[in-house]
Amino acid sequence: MTKSKKGSVLIVDDSNGNIIALTDILKSEYTIYAAKNGQKAVELAEEFLPNVILLDIVMPEMDGYETIAMLKSSEKAKDIPVVFITSLNNFEDEEKGLELGAADYISKPFSPAIVKLRVGNQIKMFELLHSIEQLSLEDQLTGIPNRRSFDRQISREWKRAARDKTFLSILLMDIDKFKAYNDTYGHQQGDTALQSFAKIFDKTLKRPGDFGARWGGEEFIALLPDTDLKSALGIAEQIRKNTETAEILCADGLTTKVTVSIGVNTYTPGDSNTIDSLISGADAALYAAKNKGRNRVCYFNEP
Repeated sequence: MTKSKKGSVLIVDDSNGNIIALTDILKSEYTIYAAKNGQKAVELAEEFLPNVILLDIVMPEMDGYETIAMLKSSEKAKDIPVVFITSLNNFEDEEKGLELGAADYISKPFSPAIVKLRVGNQIKMFELLHSIEQLSLEDQLTGIPNRRSFDRQISREWKRAARDKTFLSILLMDIDKFKAYNDTYGHQQGDTALQSFAKIFDKTLKRPGDFGARWGGEEFIALLPDTDLKSALGIAEQIRKNTETAEILCADGLTTKVTVSIGVNTYTPGDSNTIDSLISGADAALYAAKNKGRNRVCYFNEP
C-alpha cells in the first residue's frame, strides 16, 4: 500500500493479474486495498471506507452483482461508488449493474488512461456530494450543526444509550426576549447575537460526545450522552452564566447583552419513553423557566 494523495481505491477481482495491473495503474495516486472475493470486499469496504470500489462482475461463489447488493445494504458502505470492471459487453448486463447501483463501467481489457479518468471522476463526484451533504447538516448563520444534523445524532445516541442502559440528557435553550432585541438593535445585530450565543454554548460543551445544534430561530439544543440530571443541570447553568456575562459587540462599537432560559430533561431510553418525549420534556422545562422569570435553568419533573 502507498501513501494516499487523493483518496483510496478497493479493487475486487479473483484474478491476481488484474489486481496487480490495476494497482500499478493507480498506486501512484491512491491508497490501494484489494480483495479476491465479495465477502472480503464488504469487510474491507466497511473497515477502510474507500472512495471508490472497482468490482469485477464474474467471480466464483459470489459474483459482482451479489457483492454490490451487499455493499448497498451496508449502512457503512452503501454510499461508496462502485465501478464494475467487466469483459461482459451486452446491454442487459450493463443495465442490471446500473439498476443495482453501479456508478460506472470499465471494460476489459482496460486502458490505463480510462481507468485513471473514471476513478478520478468518481472521486471528484464523491467529494462534491460529501461537501453538499456536510452543508446540508450545518446552520448557515451560526456555522454549528442544524436541526437535521441533530436528528441524526440523537437517533444514533438514543440507540446506544438504550443498548448500554446509560443516561441521555437534553438541553433546550431559548434566548430571552429576542424579538425585543431585534426590534431595538435591528435584525443584523440580532444575527450577531445568535452567532455569539452559538459560540458561547458550543465552547461550553467540552466533552467529545456532547453535541450542540441550532434548533430554529432563537432556540438551540444540546445532546449530552452518558450524562445524568445533576451533571446536565451543571452544564446548563454554566451556559446560562457564560451567556449572562458575555458582551456582544455592535457595529457602532458599543456592546449589548442577552440572557438565556434553559430546559433540561434526562432519560435512560427504554420501552416507556421516546426521543419525542425526551425533547418535549425539555421543552416543558424551558416553558417553566420562561414563566418563572427567564434567565434560569429548569428541569422536567414527570408527573
